[in-house]
Amino acid sequence: MPDQVISGPAKTRVNDFVVKFANVNGSGSASANGLFARSIIRMGVPVAARNIFPSNIQGLPTWYEVRVTEAGWMGRRGGVDLMVAMNPQTWDKDVAEIEAGGYLFYDATKPIAADKFRDDITVIGVPLTAMCNRAYQVPRERQLFKNIVYVGALAAILGIDPAVIEELLAEDFAGRQKLIDANYGALRMGYDYGLEHLKPLSLQVARADKVGDRIYVEGNSAAALGAVYGGATVCAWYPITPSTSLAEAFTGYCEDLRTDADGKARYAIVQAEDEIASIGIVVGAGWNGCRAFTATSGPGISLMTEFIGLSYFAEIPAVIFDVQRGGPSTGMPTRTQQADLLAAAYASHGDTKHPLLLPSDPGECFEMGAQAFDLADRLQTTVFVMLDLDIGMNEWLTKPFAWDDARQLDRGKVMTFEELEAGADFGRYKEVDGDGIPYRTYPGTHPTRGSYFTRGTSRNPYARYSEEGGRLRRQHGAPAPQVRHRPRTRAPADPDAGQPQDARRRHLLRLDCPGHARGPGRPGGSGQAARRPAPASLPIRRGGRGLHRRA
Repeated sequence: MPDQVISGPAKTRVNDFVVKFANVNGSGSASANGLFARSIIRMGVPVAARNIFPSNIQGLPTWYEVRVTEAGWMGRRGGVDLMVAMNPQTWDKDVAEIEAGGYLFYDATKPIAADKFRDDITVIGVPLTAMCNRAYQVPRERQLFKNIVYVGALAAILGIDPAVIEELLAEDFAGRQKLIDANYGALRMGYDYGLEHLKPLSLQVARADKVGDRIYVEGNSAAALGAVYGGATVCAWYPITPSTSLAEAFTGYCEDLRTDADGKARYAIVQAEDEIASIGIVVGAGWNGCRAFTATSGPGISLMTEFIGLSYFAEIPAVIFDVQRGGPSTGMPTRTQQADLLAAAYASHGDTKHPLLLPSDPGECFEMGAQAFDLADRLQTTVFVMLDLDIGMNEWLTKPFAWDDARQLDRGKVMTFEELEAGADFGRYKEVDGDGIPYRTYPGTHPTRGSYFTRGTSRNPYARYSEEGGRLRRQHGAPAPQVRHRPRTRAPADPDAGQPQDARRRHLLRLDCPGHARGPGRPGGSGQAARRPAPASLPIRRGGRGLHRRA
């Protein structure tokens, strides 16, 4: 088989085509394929990328589809113009998916029977394995760098500037010059081969100015950053695809933003023994005054339902990020489906009804990731943020995140030390304002007042045992609360105003669990909406720990 055989009519498209990579899971292809997509974005051309991967560590087929679209479409188009076929196990299926007049790019080190090709496509063969065997001695290096070699060859025939790819590699491996040099070498090996042996395709990438200031970010990372800005200081979670990267991203952001100069962490992240324990920790932290959340998926929601019911009936704030996957039962961990909407809306038994926030892109993941904590505190209940695998685990081009430095945390109806000291009549489930939401206290607010004990959901307004069912009449007979239009009281001026940004971050991003023996004049003893200043500009990270990067 020659290096390149033109055996059918070719399409002519500039900044409007679909490339699909067919690889073996665990081969190191994910980073290289993502590098390919990001290089096109750096040339000012939007892409919509989708990762289709199996539920194992390595060995099974995986695909990565990149829709190059100057028009900025975010959905999959259907059909493939260029198939990069690196998996012999899926060869027949991959070749069949190419549209007539499209291209097949493959590793031509070993001969492939003629009947495995099609007459109506252009076949491009590059001896990738042979090239890497000559250049590298270590088997793992041969495997990993083969991916960078084919990115270089694709750059040559698609018109992608190799300097753009080198710039991205330098950012990804900043401070590790040996890795940078090695990747540069593999990239140039493929690029030079393409210039010498291959012809440019009719599918071309031309520089444009269609990306603007948008950033390229996963929904899970965006939601995790929203949780930080929303005041979350406690995360308890158990690993489950596709939500794991949300908790991991939150960990990375907290290491940067919630750690004092002396290295003391102002956050608590607990990988619990299971989903039941994780939601129990969240409810306990919420009762104690912390802003706490867990990240899970449908099977985790099933296990959490009794604790979710406790949050609802005991009226304790909690936030759950539900990154949905296919169902039912344990479902399909690496496939997307909005499968949990009814399960989350009515989780637990009885009359439970939970607020759901439904982000449509990473920008809304950030906004709703922060908003959920205000709603949970205001409504004193569990609030769900309903992502899915497609939004959560794929990178999307989205508008830059915005945050108003004047925005305040809404901690809801909290009775203060001063009010209790003055003799305010505190009943934990007492109707006061006609909105169905009672006042609560943080543990330790007052040495003798404001505490309560309740044996369960059969209770009166003062949390004492009762079979009269007053709670249900209060909760479901009251008008809907007007959450957005409640007046807020400004907190005192920011003591760090005018200080450098890092100092402001250290001040604002401290673990704020109000329930610890507070008295007059102690921080957290006030029921006023807490002032939560934020960095003047959002931290933009490149690479590492799933954090988002500039396009």
